[in-house]
Amino acid sequence: MRKTHGRRRGAETAESVAVNPVFARPGEATELPRFVLPDDESLPETAYQIVHDEAMLDGNARLNLATFVGTWMDEEADKLYLRAADKNMIDKDEYPQTAAIEARCWAMLARLWNAPDPDATIGTSTIGSSEACMLGGLALKRRWQHARRVAGKSTEKPNLVMSSAVQVCWEKFCNYWDVEPRYVPITEEHRTLDGHGLAGYVDENTIGVVAIMGVTYTGMYEPVAEIARALDDVERRTGLDVPIHVDGASGAMIAPFCQPDVAWDFRLDRVASINTSGHKYGLVYPGLGWVVWRDRDALPDDLVFEVSYLGGTMPTFALNFSRPGAQVLLQYYMFLRLGFAGYRRVQRTSLDVAQYLAGEIDRIGAFELWNHGTDIPVFAWRLRPGHTENWSLYDLSERLRTRGWLVPAYPMPDDLTDVTVQRIVVRNGLSRDLATSLVADIETEVRWLDALPASMPTEHRHPGFHH
Repeated sequence: MRKTHGRRRGAETAESVAVNPVFARPGEATELPRFVLPDDESLPETAYQIVHDEAMLDGNARLNLATFVGTWMDEEADKLYLRAADKNMIDKDEYPQTAAIEARCWAMLARLWNAPDPDATIGTSTIGSSEACMLGGLALKRRWQHARRVAGKSTEKPNLVMSSAVQVCWEKFCNYWDVEPRYVPITEEHRTLDGHGLAGYVDENTIGVVAIMGVTYTGMYEPVAEIARALDDVERRTGLDVPIHVDGASGAMIAPFCQPDVAWDFRLDRVASINTSGHKYGLVYPGLGWVVWRDRDALPDDLVFEVSYLGGTMPTFALNFSRPGAQVLLQYYMFLRLGFAGYRRVQRTSLDVAQYLAGEIDRIGAFELWNHGTDIPVFAWRLRPGHTENWSLYDLSERLRTRGWLVPAYPMPDDLTDVTVQRIVVRNGLSRDLATSLVADIETEVRWLDALPASMPTEHRHPGFHH
């Protein structure tokens, strides 16, 4: 068999995949190479069975409380997905109705997020929130560059201000597009970016501030209105007009339905753009994101390309070119299927389950809640100081994994790295009954760990963190 190269550390060492004799056909190979393209063809039934059986080793998505990404849709959505799998979102000439539906979706989001003039907004679908964040950041940088050139000033050394608890996509944005990241550390006293001390991070080279509606580490909202007020004060003192991009990967599809009185969106004049994940609390299969700008002035014209569409042209702004159109249709299906009342019911149910779980875990003497799952349906906790020296949350995470639950443990970001937390993400499909079973399993494993006569080994501990 041909030799393979460049295999990642920890990858499988077996060089071939054996075909189950039940599925093998006369004349077919009984083994297929694992890392090299096979020399010959296989029957579709054989190839299907091999892939199907390999995928069986993946975890049970319903018990994965680490990920924010949706893993279930109803039967009608599955049928729509299959029939739309061939649609290429970028080919608006071939699929003009899909393009029109994409525009309807971001227009709905613009209204949901209280755009002052929804007809004057502009938006786009993306592969996920990471691409949407990249586009939002690019628009901030380009607007800053244009303003600096008009003023006859240098466009070198742009910076972006954000919490130390941002999702890694913002670190990527700064790295890929040569923007200095300025991280405002979170602390015990200031558990989110809340405007405190913000003036010390902002200067004439600041392209914008990122505010997070649903911090990945804990699920907490950053108070966008307080951040905006702090920037208003900066402008009064210095003349610097710094815009905000709201990373609403999760919260932008929770707050409008469950906390409508919280001002975080385009009701705040300083908010220039908002992104969200269709495949998180938008309730669509991976991967789909959305980004909407306050108005067309917030998205510089030189970032937008015109493509043929229905005999005319249509603006497009994306990092990816060919990409699936099926998820866009699924989002439209969910908007029609649930409407405002349906989304409110689904999201409220998830919040109720999260707050039930938080209350039950708070009753366990070993833990201290970091937050209570009252923003997005996500919360975190830590070991109560002085409870034990024999085990950590990493050990509890591993014990729960043996019962099928994925409940990650990880250190908090810079300036709080000595704090380890465990986090639960409640998604549609985690029922109250399942939550009750999880609480019982946590209580059982805590009793087991508390009964240890000595410390658990630490050699194989590692953070488990998923966005």
